[in-house]
Amino acid sequence: MAQKRILLLAGDYVEDYEVMVPFQALQMVGHAVVAVCPDKKAGEFVRTAIHDFEGDQTYSEKRGHNFVLNGSFEEIKPESYDALLLPGGRAPEYLRLNPRVLEVVRHFAEAQKPIAAICHAAQLLAAAGVLRGRRASCYPAVSPEVTASGGTYVAVAMDKACVDGNLVTAPAWPAHPAWLAAFLEVLGADAREWKPEAA
Repeated sequence: MAQKRILLLAGDYVEDYEVMVPFQALQMVGHAVVAVCPDKKAGEFVRTAIHDFEGDQTYSEKRGHNFVLNGSFEEIKPESYDALLLPGGRAPEYLRLNPRVLEVVRHFAEAQKPIAAICHAAQLLAAAGVLRGRRASCYPAVSPEVTASGGTYVAVAMDKACVDGNLVTAPAWPAHPAWLAAFLEVLGADAREWKPEAA
């Protein structure tokens, strides 16, 4: 399996599972994942939020961990990455106000590079204007933004993913197995073929 360079855009109060699990899992199968946040450098951290589904009308939110970044946002060159990963949580709500973030998202969309977005990350896709004519899933409360930006919202089960060409989306972290498997397939790798390197 050829190693891919994956750019992960995070921010304070990114959803805990949605940043930690893909960051670790994609490295586990041999990819290089660089996590960045505007106005922060490698070695600094973002605070995470834990979104849970406890029977209320919406998710509950709790303070999570400190997630350490391994890249500096100001130094990234999107053309040097093969794919983009967008976790959800609270962060996309304010990251979409950053013009450079939107430029980065547009680069991957226009170059038809693989993009994996989950939960509230659809807010970034909508703000970047890359959903017109595309099918996407997201957390249901964000679906009006998908529709308003010209996309078609796909209502899949919480543990399922939606694939539209290079775009892999899902409603929330219970979809990690389906979402990450689909992303790996779009990247051109089958996780079932992965073998750990011999020590």
